[in-house]
Amino acid sequence: MRVSVTTTLHEAFNISHYLCFVPQVLGFEVDSINSVQFSNHTGYSHWKGQVLTADELHVLYEGIKLNNVHHYDYVLTGYTRDTSFLEMVVDIVQELKRANPSLVYDKSTHFFPSSPQYVPQNLYPVYKNKVVPVADIITPNQFEAELLTGKTINTEKDAVEVMDLLHAMGPDTVVITSSDLPPRLGDRFLVSLGSQRHVHPDGSRTTERVRIEVPKVDAVFVGTGDLFAAMLLAWTHHYPNDLKTACEKTFSVMHHVIQRTISHAHDLAGPGRRPSPPQLELRMVQSKADIEDPAIVTEATLIS
Repeated sequence: MRVSVTTTLHEAFNISHYLCFVPQVLGFEVDSINSVQFSNHTGYSHWKGQVLTADELHVLYEGIKLNNVHHYDYVLTGYTRDTSFLEMVVDIVQELKRANPSLVYDKSTHFFPSSPQYVPQNLYPVYKNKVVPVADIITPNQFEAELLTGKTINTEKDAVEVMDLLHAMGPDTVVITSSDLPPRLGDRFLVSLGSQRHVHPDGSRTTERVRIEVPKVDAVFVGTGDLFAAMLLAWTHHYPNDLKTACEKTFSVMHHVIQRTISHAHDLAGPGRRPSPPQLELRMVQSKADIEDPAIVTEATLIS
């Protein structure tokens, strides 16, 4: 199945629970495979369910191939801790890219847990040596970017060098979603940075780099990483040579969804009470208009 998006036919192959709604709203036909089937997300105190194995993923993909409907323009995947599952994803992406060399693979959300002591030793080399080289878009945080490159980010210049190192590993689009760099707008903001390599018709190459400062939010959400990755994929499709605009639209959607979610959560929790995980479920459906046509509230600046 295909759907017309700006007069071009596109499909997206999707392996994560949160990654479907945004591309569907923006006109992509999505084939979704849930890497987990849980009663609820893991931000709750308890959850039950099953985790898809690499063999089960292979069986599902073989079924898609047998029906000759495995022709995709995008692949978008989420986080997993299982090395065999990751390696199966890489095998599938490589096969799909052989069939369509222009296919874009977006390795969404976090590569690793937030602290070094929790990174499984067998996971790191798979991400660095197998996943990142086949990815076209990656969205690491500062910790992940440093771990993948072996370089510490202390300055904006460091961040640019880290993004260049990540480009050299494979991806043309790199967005460091959050960093510890000092914000120019004050300590209530976080600094994000992006870099995109462009190949021009004459074969020459240029790199566009941007810096964005986004307001901090005093709340914990589940699904924002997947939302960010899905938005970035969609907006880089619409603006393939304009990372500044793609990032402004992506971060602005994030702002609108989060602010709507916080407002609703505080209404439910009541005055002076901290919202619970159920109350902080992202207000995705209610934000459909913002996803489709976001008012720009976060502006990016070009950096050298």
